[in-house]
Amino acid sequence: MIDCAKANAQQGISTAAELCGYGSDLNTFERELKLACQKIGVEVKELNDLITDQQMVQQGMGIEIAPDTPSEL
Repeated sequence: MIDCAKANAQQGISTAAELCGYGSDLNTFERELKLACQKIGVEVKELNDLITDQQMVQQGMGIEIAPDTPSEL
């Protein structure tokens, strides 16, 4: 469930819930997602907490900071 929610988090909670098998039952989806995350020791307050920095950069939602050349930091 966590993998499915994470993969679809950028598309919004409605889409993530539907694709994870919860249809339009957003309350149950959120509750089950939080429980699943708690079981593995991850605190999630909302679906967006599952979006990683790497995903944001790949989708153009952030900036990538890197040196100009391999020898210059």
